[in-house]
Amino acid sequence: MNSSEVAKLLGVSTSTVQRWVKQLNLPMERNERGHYTFNEEDIALLENIRDQIQKGALLQDVAPVAVKESRKGTVKVAEMHPDMEKVLLMFADLERRMDGKADSVAAYQLLQHRKEIEELQAQVAALAAAFENMAQPAAAKEQQSMPPLVLDSAIIGKRKKKRKIMGLFFDI
Repeated sequence: MNSSEVAKLLGVSTSTVQRWVKQLNLPMERNERGHYTFNEEDIALLENIRDQIQKGALLQDVAPVAVKESRKGTVKVAEMHPDMEKVLLMFADLERRMDGKADSVAAYQLLQHRKEIEELQAQVAALAAAFENMAQPAAAKEQQSMPPLVLDSAIIGKRKKKRKIMGLFFDI
């Protein structure tokens, strides 16, 4: 299988699979074009790495379960133009720098999010305290003022009589 097929199988991007192989120095077989080829053992190893990362382990802390020896195989050696080697080295350097930049950006974003969460938690605590301060005086005022209402039965009786009389002349 090639990198993209393995990436689809694992549910990650192709560059992630390639980064795992490079950063963990996994001995993977390459084809005549220099692309990684994976067999069932390699896929099992990568699945283990993915599971460790999903459980919260950092890539530099991930330990491959079984570090195997480099496989021997026949690879056709193609002559490469010296300029092509320079270009490949430049690409490798750019990729390494991009990975470093991506890691630093992600770390910065995590710090910013943590700071925002802490600020929001402080605001929630302040609002809860303010609410408590407002609720205590309101409850005290409610208990102190407002004597209980007492209905005067004489007034209620007059209203009933008035309705009965009005009911004779109007439909109420």
